[in-house]
Amino acid sequence: MGKGNKDDRLSALPDDILVNILDRLNVPQAARTSILSRRWSQLCAKLSRLIISALDFLPEDVSHTNISVDEVVKINAAAAEATESVLARRNPGEHTIHLLSTTFYLRDDVPIFIGNAVGHAMSTHLVENVEFSIRTGKDHVAEIESDDELVTWAREFMLFFDACPNVFGGLTSLDLGNLRFGESGISSVLTTCKRLKHLHLYSCDSGDGSTLQVEHANLSVLCIVNCRLAQVKLNWLPQLTQLAFDGWIDFQDPLVLGHVPLLEAVCLTNVGLSFNKMVKLSTFLSSTSVRDLKLGFCSEMIWVQPECPTESLASVFRQLRFVNLVELPEGYDLTWTMFILEAAPFLKELYMTVWDHVCHMELDEEKRKKLQYSENKGVEWGSTASDFQHHSLVTLVIFGFESEDYFVSYVKRVMAAAVNLEDVFLYSRLELECGNCQDLKPTRFPWTKRQKISLKKRITAGIESFAIIHSNKTIRADHDLKRRHPRCSLV
Repeated sequence: MGKGNKDDRLSALPDDILVNILDRLNVPQAARTSILSRRWSQLCAKLSRLIISALDFLPEDVSHTNISVDEVVKINAAAAEATESVLARRNPGEHTIHLLSTTFYLRDDVPIFIGNAVGHAMSTHLVENVEFSIRTGKDHVAEIESDDELVTWAREFMLFFDACPNVFGGLTSLDLGNLRFGESGISSVLTTCKRLKHLHLYSCDSGDGSTLQVEHANLSVLCIVNCRLAQVKLNWLPQLTQLAFDGWIDFQDPLVLGHVPLLEAVCLTNVGLSFNKMVKLSTFLSSTSVRDLKLGFCSEMIWVQPECPTESLASVFRQLRFVNLVELPEGYDLTWTMFILEAAPFLKELYMTVWDHVCHMELDEEKRKKLQYSENKGVEWGSTASDFQHHSLVTLVIFGFESEDYFVSYVKRVMAAAVNLEDVFLYSRLELECGNCQDLKPTRFPWTKRQKISLKKRITAGIESFAIIHSNKTIRADHDLKRRHPRCSLV
């Protein structure tokens, strides 16, 4: 502030710029600015993005992962009050709401209260996108005490759903978790939510071994995580572009793709057990042509069956540009991934994370035997022709790299085959951040200059390649973003 100047530079900005700044905040943060002056208080009524989450009302000393029932009741009530208050301040029809997003719990009459407030806003304002993220208070399957609990929550949700049909008819995004519906429950939701574009289901089903059949004219993003389904049939989804399928109970045709002509980004994640049938991607993704593919292995058995180049596999991979292989088990030959290069001639980027992520793994030996985890997690593949060449791959990124022979031989093999490869980025396992566990295993990563020179000689011996090998101490921001949140970032 200049001497004698009562206004700071921020307040001197035009309203549209200040509103743009406030739109990047959640509602509680934006509301706090209203105490600055009358002008700031009026700006809140012009916001185009209203993001109201019960979790934003948690006390600072309370973790999001450890919320008591009393705290849930309090923050849920605060979210309901904030929703009504924020919407009541707006002049009908004056400013478009591009996004109205609310996160709340299935508790008491709060959902219906929020539903009525949102419904009134939809009838009096121009609201382009409406999102509901509905929680039960049990965010992980391990926290669920019984299947009856899932049924009870589903009934609570359906009471809310039946009370606010017009609101659900205007929803564009719906996030549900830990609900066991009746036989036609999910179908009823899809039928009513005609404008729905994004649907995220976590631990939702109609009973163990049930089948989910999906038909919707506008759905573009579908995420199915840890739902105990025998089969998912995507019968007719003409606008679907992104699919995430995480955790299925059987490998006998768990996913059937019908009319999905625009599908281009797919995430598939599962824990492979010893009795499971391996997946052939040519069958799993038949009739599609994806551009972005993410495969997750949860540090357990490789569940993908390497395939020799065939017409059906080539059809599936003909548009493939980006592949991300997540949490491959440590210590196993990586040569099998070469079949992806053989089948995807236009692949440009290959990312992989090799990491035994112990806080996500079952470590108890007795439980592993009982649940039939496989002790041999690798898969063999030896059909790649010695003269095979790939002309499109430009970037190879490996997280969890070690100066072990199986790593070195794999990088050498890719560099020899990918004749236009430009960069190879190698990152240590220690650079993989995890807030829940501490990796104490020793790592063999080339930290010193001498070690890096030695590694480069080992990799390039006997091959010709112009690719630059980067063994960095810190993960580049753009690489970390793609590792954590590639285009198919639904799980």
